[in-house]
Amino acid sequence: MFYRLSGVHHANYLSDSRIFKVPADRNLAAFVLLIGIAAPFIIPSLYLNSYMLPWLIWTAAALGLNLVTGWAGQLHLGYAAVMAVGAYSSIHAARFGVPWEFALIIGGLTSSVIGSLFAFAALRVKGLYLALTTLAMQFVMDWVLTHSPAISGGSHASLQSPTLALLGQEITTDTGFYYVAFGWCVLVTIFMLNLKRTGLGRALVAVREKDFAAAILGVNSFYYKILAFATSSFIAGVSGALLVATFFFLAAPEQFSVAVSIQVLAMVIVGGLGSIIGSYFGVALILLVPGIVNGLVVTLSDGLGMQINVETLAHIPNAVYGALIVIILLIEPLGLGKLYGNIRDYLMVWPFDQFKK
Repeated sequence: MFYRLSGVHHANYLSDSRIFKVPADRNLAAFVLLIGIAAPFIIPSLYLNSYMLPWLIWTAAALGLNLVTGWAGQLHLGYAAVMAVGAYSSIHAARFGVPWEFALIIGGLTSSVIGSLFAFAALRVKGLYLALTTLAMQFVMDWVLTHSPAISGGSHASLQSPTLALLGQEITTDTGFYYVAFGWCVLVTIFMLNLKRTGLGRALVAVREKDFAAAILGVNSFYYKILAFATSSFIAGVSGALLVATFFFLAAPEQFSVAVSIQVLAMVIVGGLGSIIGSYFGVALILLVPGIVNGLVVTLSDGLGMQINVETLAHIPNAVYGALIVIILLIEPLGLGKLYGNIRDYLMVWPFDQFKK
């Protein structure tokens, strides 16, 4: 009964182009935003710092990857590499005395430049060939980080992040770190929500569907592919920098390996290509479910008096969430975002759907 279009009348294009056309969607978004703002006061600090904070930052990163993969249709397997560029660039800028506000922008712009350079391959190749090209970027960046002590400190070293300070205030508390991550995730979400209703968003979708057909219609596919890679890389760079500054507190090559690129791509695919809310769900499933399953298994084994060795305990969460991914994609191949959309569309007509015959 909450999702209703009754009484919603659009008298002009501005009203029809609203982000949330259904009042229930606006109310739900406002409620979630209020919960996010109040989270430090209702969630224990341990869960806030261990679950909510990384979830928000990785969601922002997944939205950036969704821009180039879900909207522009360019398969990207080197996303962790551009995150690493942003993280290391920001840390070095901050260590040289650059204010963190500008250090984050420097990290994002550096990632954007590096990502755009490799994006030129999108002109000539597509699909799996493009995936291999971006994977090559990942391997190149892995080699640079492990063989350039001046950048990363070496293969087994780490680079300490300076204390994060924004607007002249040092941020040292879990609540402060959370609000930084929350603010960045909200900014990226607002950008993505507005992107899909602009000419740029429609051009990216046209390039994704048929780039040569888009070219016939006057859409410069080269320009929009480069723009998608550059924008996505900027979001990745800032997300990588904030991940290091608020969660890891140091940067190491292992944090941005090829496995991380595959993990972020899995977040996007499970959540749903081109789906904003799906990115939130996908990150939650990939990032948070293993830890939750691990806690449940430990609690259950203790309650039943079972003895589970450490090796088995380490593999159970991976097996469970891997099975969940398979089950979800079998139920809805378009991801969790589409599954949410199906439920929402059903509520649009419930309970009147039973009278349609």
